[in-house]
Amino acid sequence: MTAGRKVNTLTQNWCTPPKYVNAIKRFWNGNIELDPCSNNHSIVNALTEYKLPQHDGLQESWNFKTIYVNPPYGADRNRGTTIKNWLAKCCQAHLEFNSEIIALIPVAPNTTHWKKYIFGQASAICFLYDTRLRFFVDGLDSGKGAPMACCLIYWGNNFDRFFNNFIEYGAVVDIKNLQLKKIGEDVLHLNIFPS
Repeated sequence: MTAGRKVNTLTQNWCTPPKYVNAIKRFWNGNIELDPCSNNHSIVNALTEYKLPQHDGLQESWNFKTIYVNPPYGADRNRGTTIKNWLAKCCQAHLEFNSEIIALIPVAPNTTHWKKYIFGQASAICFLYDTRLRFFVDGLDSGKGAPMACCLIYWGNNFDRFFNNFIEYGAVVDIKNLQLKKIGEDVLHLNIFPS
């Protein structure tokens, strides 16, 4: 788990805490159709779960209505992937299948993946009040918090429902009016007041 910091564990099994799993299930009336990066310790219990090594969630279809993603935050050196790949897949599934997606990720708005796949693409962000989110590591509450602030990103069309469901967990911000403008090769510019 890195998010720009040194790796503090080699496990990929950092599971979502129960209060957030319950809130996400409540948001979707108890029905999470896909968890593309599940593991044997996850309590998400989506209708479809992709687990390594049998099913690589980045290679499988995301043609589902409701998708919850708690991606690996560090690099998977064996597969050559990072959190950028997961956010790109979130964006693609929303655009291609009109999927509603919630992702639990580190707050890193200065990164290219935020600028490319969240700003101008997602609808809302819930900046979690938990300053050091306590993930369940390999199914156990280790008592240690994450070394960075975390948030929930929402790709979907119902900001009001997202706001009402998650405001008790963090500051919810509507970002659907942001538009990305490409300037030059890879430079992205946010247009906060689209014309």
